[in-house]
Amino acid sequence: MVKAVYELNEEQKRDLASIFGEGVNFKKKERHFYTHDVGSLPPVVKTFLGNTQPAAIVKIRDEEQAVKLMEFARKYEIAIVPRAGASSGYGGVIPTKGGIIADVTPMRKIISIDKENMKVTVGAGIVWEKLESKLNKEGLAAQAVPSSAMSATVGGWLAQNGLGYGSYEYGWSQDTMESARVVLPNGEVKDFKGDELQKIVGTMGTLGIITQVTLKVRGLEKTAAISAKFPDATSMQKAIELVRERKVPLWSVSFINPEWAQMKNRAPPKTHYGEPVEEHRPELPNAYICNFAYPGSRDVSALKGIIKEAGGEILPDEIAKHETEEWFRSMKVKRLGPSFIPAEVIVPVSSIGKVFEEINKKIGLTVLVEGMVAKSDEAVLLCFMPHSELSFKFNMAFPLAISIVKIAEANGGRIYTSGLYFAKNADKVFGDKLTKIQELKKQVDPKDIMNPETLTGKTLMKTGLSMAKSFEPLARFVGNRSGVGAHEFTDQKGIPCEVLSHAYTCAQCGYCVRECDQYYGRGWESQSPRGKWFFLKEYIAGRAELDQEQVDTFLACTTCEMCDHYCQLDLPIERSWMTLRENFVQKKKMMTIPPFEIMAQSLEKERNIWANYRKDRDGWLPNDIRAKIKDKAEIAYFAGCTASFVEKDVAVGAVRLLDEAGIEFTYLGDKEACCGIPMLVAGKWDIFEKIMKMNTANMQKKGVKTVVTSCPACLLMWKTLYPQWAEKLGMQYNIEAKHYSEVLVDKLDVLKPKFKVPLNKVVAWHDSCHIGRAGSGVYEPPRELLKAIPGVQFREMEHNREKALCCGSVVTLIDEPKVAGKIGNVRLQEAVAQDADIMAALCPCCMVQFRIAARDNNVNLEIQDLGALAARSLGYDIPDTTNVALTAWATFDKMIDLMLPENMTEMMVELLPDMIGAMPSYMQAMMKTVKYVPGMDALMKPMMPRMMPLLMPSLMPKVMPKMLKAVEKRVPMPDYMLEQMPDLMPAAMANLMPNMLPQIAPLLTPKMIEYIKAH
Repeated sequence: MVKAVYELNEEQKRDLASIFGEGVNFKKKERHFYTHDVGSLPPVVKTFLGNTQPAAIVKIRDEEQAVKLMEFARKYEIAIVPRAGASSGYGGVIPTKGGIIADVTPMRKIISIDKENMKVTVGAGIVWEKLESKLNKEGLAAQAVPSSAMSATVGGWLAQNGLGYGSYEYGWSQDTMESARVVLPNGEVKDFKGDELQKIVGTMGTLGIITQVTLKVRGLEKTAAISAKFPDATSMQKAIELVRERKVPLWSVSFINPEWAQMKNRAPPKTHYGEPVEEHRPELPNAYICNFAYPGSRDVSALKGIIKEAGGEILPDEIAKHETEEWFRSMKVKRLGPSFIPAEVIVPVSSIGKVFEEINKKIGLTVLVEGMVAKSDEAVLLCFMPHSELSFKFNMAFPLAISIVKIAEANGGRIYTSGLYFAKNADKVFGDKLTKIQELKKQVDPKDIMNPETLTGKTLMKTGLSMAKSFEPLARFVGNRSGVGAHEFTDQKGIPCEVLSHAYTCAQCGYCVRECDQYYGRGWESQSPRGKWFFLKEYIAGRAELDQEQVDTFLACTTCEMCDHYCQLDLPIERSWMTLRENFVQKKKMMTIPPFEIMAQSLEKERNIWANYRKDRDGWLPNDIRAKIKDKAEIAYFAGCTASFVEKDVAVGAVRLLDEAGIEFTYLGDKEACCGIPMLVAGKWDIFEKIMKMNTANMQKKGVKTVVTSCPACLLMWKTLYPQWAEKLGMQYNIEAKHYSEVLVDKLDVLKPKFKVPLNKVVAWHDSCHIGRAGSGVYEPPRELLKAIPGVQFREMEHNREKALCCGSVVTLIDEPKVAGKIGNVRLQEAVAQDADIMAALCPCCMVQFRIAARDNNVNLEIQDLGALAARSLGYDIPDTTNVALTAWATFDKMIDLMLPENMTEMMVELLPDMIGAMPSYMQAMMKTVKYVPGMDALMKPMMPRMMPLLMPSLMPKVMPKMLKAVEKRVPMPDYMLEQMPDLMPAAMANLMPNMLPQIAPLLTPKMIEYIKAH
C-alpha cells in the first residue's frame, strides 16, 4: 500500500516540474493551506488525523497532465488527492498520507452544448454557477444544482453525490449526469456511463481524476416559488407527502426549521465601508418554512389547497422571492456562530416529523436545520449547531453530531455520505454498490494511490467514532451541557478583535475564491480571501508565522471587493484587509510593497505619486479652459495624479465636457494633491491623513460644495473615505462628490446636439471597481454618455456591472508586473470576445494597467478614456496618451525590478568597495582577517546577516551618492525624476532596508566574502 510522503526529493520535484511547469508548488508555507476542508474539527479529533500536509500541489490543466501525474504516482508510489471547490466537509480533500494535491479547477471549459439532445459536456472543474450562467444564455438550465453552486464544481458534485435545488424533480446529482470521463490510477482513460457510472458516484476521488462530465439539461424558464409556514414539522411533512401523492409538478422543495428562520432574522446586515447597505429583508415567522419552487408556466394551483389542508399558511410573495434569492447563501447564519458543529443525514420523508421531534427532545443545543426533498421520497437534513471552536467545550459538544446520526438511523435514515470521518458507514451509504466499487478499486489501484483512507477511514478515527457511538447517551449528556454563549473576541498578537471574529466566522465555502483576481492571477490558495482567513486562525493558534511573504498577500489585494460581493456571509473582507495594512505596516513596522516607498516620498515632497513637480500639476489644462476657471465656485474639478501627469486626455476630456455642458467650476491647480488612496493601500495611513486634511482645507477655502472627479478612486476618497476620516478626526466636512458622468448624464440634452464626429467603432465597456461594486454603484451614467457618442456600437462584456472583473489594479503592477499582465489579459479577452475595436474605461489606473497588459499580451485592442472619446466627438483634438502611459510606466517597471532582492543584491555588490570603505576601522580590520585567517569566512557567513541591519543605517548616507548613480544606470528616468532622486531615495531606502535586509543578506554575504578574498 502507498506510504505517507510529506516531502519530495529533488528528483521527484524535477519530474513534477517537467509536467506542470509553473503549475506546481513545493513551498511548505503554501502546502499548509491545503491541509483542511470546510469543516472546523475539534483539537481532539484533529489528533486522530495526524499529519495532513501534502508534499506538493499541482494544477491539472488537461487530461494529458492527469495521465502523466498518474505515471508519476505509480513510479514513486505517492498518493494523489484530487481537489476541486473544496466545499465539502467530509475529509475528501484532506491528504492524510501527504502526497500530491491535484487541483482540477483549471479544467473548466464547456466542451459542447447539444441542444437537440439536451446535453452539455464540460470540464469537471467548472463551477456550477458559471455553467448555469453560460447555459442560460443558450436558453438552457441545469436540471439540479447543489446549494453550494457558487463554488462547487460539476466533477466535485459527482464525486461527492448529493441533493440540491431541482432534486425533487430530477433526483440525486448522479441522476442528472449521463457520463463521466476518468483518468484511472493505472493510466487508463475510461468513459463511465449508464450503470458503470454508479461505480464512481460518491467515491470522492478514490478511483481516479474526473476530467469531464456530460450532463442532462432542461429548457430555461423563470422559476416561481411559494413559501409556506407550518406550526410543526409533522404538518410540513404532511404537505410534502400530499404534494407527491397529488403529483403537483414542482421542481424543488426545501425547508428550514424555526431556529434557522430566527437566526436569519438576526443575521447582521451587509456593510459597505462600515455603513449598512440598504436591503429589503422580510421578517421570517418563527415556524417551519417550506419553499416550493417550480417553472413559472406549470399549473401548481393544487399547492395552495394542500398547504391549507396540512395546517400551513401561505406566506407573502416577498418572502418567497427573498428565500429563492437566498438559495446559495444559507451559511449567512454562521455570522452568529462563529463555529458550527455539522451533522448531515438522509431521512425518509415519512419520518421528517418524528426526526425533528427527537432532535428537539434529545439535543440540548440549538440545532439549525435546512432540508431538501429528493425525487426518491427522501430528504437531506443539513444540521448545524452554533458553537465556538475556541472553547474547550467544542470537543465535548462535537459528539452531538453522532446523536443526530443515530436519530436518523432509528427512523429509517442514514448519514448523508461516508468519507474520511464516517468510513464505517460506507455500507449504508453505498448499499450493494460498495462491493462493485471495492472490486474496481483493487483492479485499477492495487497500491491505493488515489486518495487513500478517504473511503476506508483512518484506524484511530474509526475507533474514536465507534466509541462515541457506543457511548452516545453519555456523550449526549455531556454535549448537551457544553454549549457556549456569544464568543467575545479580543485583540491577539496585534490582530484586531473584529478581524479575528471574521476569521473564525468564515465558512471556508470558497465563494470568494474563483473571481478573486489576486487568486486567479497567482493561482494558489494563500492568495485567496478564504486562504487569508485560514492563515489568521493558524497564526493565532501558533501554527503559522506572520512573515513578510504572508504580509504581502494582504497588501497585494487590489481592493476590488469581488470577494465582498460573493461572500455568502456578507463579511467585510476588503475592509478587514485594509485594517491589516495599517496594522502590519505602521504598527508592526513590516515592509509595504517597495515602490510605495518612492511614491510616499514623492507625495510628501510634491503631492503626487509620479515623482513629478508640483508646479507642473496643472500643465494639462487647456488655456481657453484655464481662462474660465472660477477662483471660487460650488463645483470643483479634481483631476488626480495620473490624469494630471500621465494620461492627460482623461483630465482634458472631462473639463471639455463640463465646459460644453455649461457647468462652471473651480480647480485647485498646483495646490491639488494626490487623493491619498495609494497611501491607504500601502498601509501608510499617517501620510493619508495629512493629504486628506490638505485637500479638504483647500477645497473649503474655495467654497466648494461638490467635488467632481474623473478618477473612480478619487471619487471613493471624496465621497466615502474623507467624510469618515473627517468624523473620526473631529473635522467639519460638508462636501459631496460625483463622477463627471453622473453630472453630465443630466446634461445630455445640451451635449447630444454638439456631438458631431462619429466614432464608427465597436466599443466594449469596462466597469471600474471603484466607481461600481467597490465604490458608489455608478453603472448607468457612463453607459448613457458612451452610447450618446454617434457611431458607437456598444458591447456589454460577459462580466459587467457588479460582477465586472477587476483590471488587476496598479497594486498588482507594482507588486508583480507579470501577474498584472495575466490578470489584465483575462479582462481584455472578454472585450476581444465581443469583437471590440476599443475597450472604453473611465479610470486612469485601469487604462494604465490595460494598456500595458495589451502590449505584453499582443492584444490588438485600443484602450480609450470615456471622456476623451466624448470630447473628440465634440470636435476637440485630444491626443491619444497610450505611448505616454507606456513610457511613464517603463520607469516604474525598472524600479520595481530593481527592488527585487536578487537585483538589489546585484546592485549592492557593485557598491561593496564603498560600503566596506565606509565601515568603522575595527570592522575593516575584521574583514581583512577573512582573507588571511583560515576558517574566518565560515564564521562570517552566519554573522553578516545579523550585522548588516546594525551597520546599514550608518553606511547608507555614506554610500548614497554611489547608490544614486547605480540606480540611474539601471533605471531610465525623465529629468524631473532624476533631479528629485537625491531627495526621494534616502528616505525610501531608510524605510525599506530594515525589512529588505533579511531577504538580501543571505544573497549578499557569500558575494561579500568572495570580494574580500579577492581584494
